[in-house]
Amino acid sequence: MLKVKTDNPEETFKLGKKIGNKLNPGDIVCLQGSLGAGKTSLAKGICAGLGVKDKITSPTYTIVNEYQGRMKVNHMDLYRIKAEEELYDLGFEEYIYGSGVTIIEWPDKAGSLIPDNYLDINLHGEGNYREIRLIPQANKFIELVSELEDNVSIRN
Repeated sequence: MLKVKTDNPEETFKLGKKIGNKLNPGDIVCLQGSLGAGKTSLAKGICAGLGVKDKITSPTYTIVNEYQGRMKVNHMDLYRIKAEEELYDLGFEEYIYGSGVTIIEWPDKAGSLIPDNYLDINLHGEGNYREIRLIPQANKFIELVSELEDNVSIRN
């Protein structure tokens, strides 16, 4: 596990960009935290690190936003999902087992549909301050977190 503290949305974005730079096709990143915890700011940085040039917006109402960078990026916000069954209608499994990177906000709404091999990121904080914990749930993410730990500076 790696714990990183950020003092503003720009630092949260920079951390996301560092994470995105290290992701590979098929990777899944689960973002957990309360409303306003910085999940979308981190997701924007991850997308930037993956080479996405489009404006990144929260998929709260669309559930899924798809982007193209150095690979396909699926950004999902499951906040409005009431039951796992709704995810089948969205083609959830096609996204998470596809060749792109999938970023999932509110992954707890997917329950057992989330595979065991993902990077779990928990965000907590007040005001602009955030404590962000990266918890690898697969060996490939242990290496990613270790590389980030060696080069985690997000301040100028």
